[in-house]
Order: sequence, then C-alpha cells, then structure tokens
Amino acid sequence: MAPLNVEIWSDVVCPWCYIGKRRFEAAVERFDGDVDVTWRSFELDPGAPPVREHTATEHLAAKYGMSREQAETSHAQMTELAAQEGLEYHFERARGGNSFDAHRLVHLATANGLQDEAMERVMRGYFTEGVAIGDREALIDLGAEFGLDAREALESDAYADAVREDESLAHRIGIQGVPFFVLDRRYGVSGAQPAELLVQALEKACA
Repeated sequence: MAPLNVEIWSDVVCPWCYIGKRRFEAAVERFDGDVDVTWRSFELDPGAPPVREHTATEHLAAKYGMSREQAETSHAQMTELAAQEGLEYHFERARGGNSFDAHRLVHLATANGLQDEAMERVMRGYFTEGVAIGDREALIDLGAEFGLDAREALESDAYADAVREDESLAHRIGIQGVPFFVLDRRYGVSGAQPAELLVQALEKACA
C-alpha cells in the first residue's frame, strides 16, 4: 500500500501547532501504515515585525484585550498542556516576530531532506530556548545545527514563493486556523486533536 500523504499547515510560533505535532507523531506510531508528511506554511501574523520588542505576555494581552494577569494565566495553562506532551514551553523567554523567514528555512530544509529536523529545531528554539524567530542570524545558526547552510538562501528571496503558495493553497481550501491536517487531499482535521482521534482520521483516510 502506498504511504498516506498528510499535509500539515502550521506556524512555528503557534503553541497549539507544537502540541499538535507531538500528538500527530503519537498517532503515527499507533497507526498501522506508512505516512508521508509534508509541512505547509501558515503565518498567524504576517504583518509582524522581524523581532517584537514587547514580551509574549504583553502581546497576548494586547491581541485579545486581556489583562496581563489573564495572559499569564493563559500561558500557564498552555505550558501545562505542552508538558503533558513532553514539551517545555517558556513564554517568558519567547522572542516573537515575523515567521516568514523561519518558514523559508523549513522549505530549504525540505529540499535537502531535513524537513522533520527543521520543524522540530525551529519550534524548540522558539518555545523552549527563547530564539528570536524573525532574526536571520539566529535562523542560520539553527540550520547549521542540523547540517544546513542557510545563509545564501535566507539572504535572498529563496523559497519565498513556496511559502506564499502554501498560504494561497490554505486560503483556497478554507483553512483559517492551525494546525490543520489534510489527509490524502480527502479529509481535513482542524486543531491539535488528541492522538486517538488522529489515529481514527488516518484509518478513515485509508479505508
């Protein structure tokens, strides 16, 4: 049987997307079949500056009209959910900003057979280590960690069209939030669903 093709629209600064990644990986381990994964780009805030000056808590409060205390509580709840999936979130370290170049880095990595390494390293860098997601030098350093020389690509417009094509396809499909899983271009699953539900979706797509 041919591998099941799963496309996952995600933003590397989306906390639900990293949780969704772990839950999907758990589902694949339990699924009796082969899965071919393609990560697709999605920007939650395409107008963001390269690096934000204010904290993640301040940004969340401003974005949703929350108090600082409410934003801190929301981050604490998300941190606990992430911990249940074996992830370590440190929103107090997070250095937000524009994720376009990070998505270009993932496309470059994909072209070099390093897609999974790139997604994992970039997300861990942002959520756990406080890497500035929109800083090109920081992204170049991350790429070097998994064997990729990204300087020439990131200092040009390489893979910009690939990012925009992913986002255009998301718009045509009707994707408005991430993570969003498309199975064999037949079924869609929205959100960071529990692993057992993702297993059911994979089985349905193969039926």
